[in-house]
Amino acid sequence: MGLKVLTASETEFDLLSLGECMIRLSPPGHQRIELTPYFEAYAGGGEYNVSYALARYGMRTGWISRLVDNPLGAFIKNHARASGMDLSEVIWVPYDGSGRTDRIGLNFTEVGMGVRASVTLYDRGHTAVAHMKPGEVDWTRIFNKRTTRWFHTGGIFAALSDNCAEVTREAMQAAHTAGAIVSYDLNFRSKLWSSKKAIEVTKNLVPYIDVLIGNEEDFQKVLGFEVEGADEHLKSLPIEGYKRMVEKVVKTYPNIHAVGTTLREVVSGLVNNWSAIMYYDGNFYESRRYEKLEVEDRVGGGDGFCSGFVYGLLHGMSPQECVEMGAAHGALLQSTRGDTSMVTMEEVKHIMGGGSARIKR
Repeated sequence: MGLKVLTASETEFDLLSLGECMIRLSPPGHQRIELTPYFEAYAGGGEYNVSYALARYGMRTGWISRLVDNPLGAFIKNHARASGMDLSEVIWVPYDGSGRTDRIGLNFTEVGMGVRASVTLYDRGHTAVAHMKPGEVDWTRIFNKRTTRWFHTGGIFAALSDNCAEVTREAMQAAHTAGAIVSYDLNFRSKLWSSKKAIEVTKNLVPYIDVLIGNEEDFQKVLGFEVEGADEHLKSLPIEGYKRMVEKVVKTYPNIHAVGTTLREVVSGLVNNWSAIMYYDGNFYESRRYEKLEVEDRVGGGDGFCSGFVYGLLHGMSPQECVEMGAAHGALLQSTRGDTSMVTMEEVKHIMGGGSARIKR
């Protein structure tokens, strides 16, 4: 039985998301953090990135979070406004002058190359959003009065604090009750929590999930399902073993109607093999395989897949078209610097149609 998505005419939003957005600081090119004379600044966060991309494609999206009312919070707000996404439900808290009470999170990201991997260094402790508490957001009002077709959140937000895990459950339950499709990106981050903690928290969230998103590591670390035949470094990803793993997931949790999974084989810091599979209504669908995809910046590739995948589902596309759109958007997103999408729908459809990178004049 497929997903039953509310129509655009009966809702205010196509998608609402909940999560953190940080300011990312990266050395130019492939420089090292400790030696760079200056940094490039970007806004980005898993759930924020999904709302941002879909807003660029003309969809009615919003993002819910907790931000400090200072120039760093304004940086995130201004970037969001450029896409057209709605921030009216963001909680703004005063700046105390030093960030002792609440602050905006930072991450420092080196873009690797060759045998040197990309690296992210977090500076995100005690952020405003990590202090969000159950009951602080009126989820019943949002989902029953404002209404949305789709609600998206994920494991990064849930990992920020025990309170955030509870807020995640609170929001997902309200969205589910109101008839919105609920998607959850497993997004395991070992610097935020252990696999044991992730599994413990996520098991309480799964009953409210309709669509599950994850990469090759997430299902193992967040749900405890192993991929048969995968080596410990995940350099080789046996697709049949992956499908068997997904079958176990949906058998264990029959409320999950769709699963979107990216498959990334790392050849080098700047060259990856990239593809995706989708489980929907008892069947599997495989995207085109992007062999030796040249990567400018891999950060946000999974969010690019997620937003393309959701776009297809909200527009009534076939499962095959959905997984192709997600894979194409994720591949294109990795061709630019920064976490959020700079990709046009024309480019996505060009790649989905088998188009090349030949110069356009």
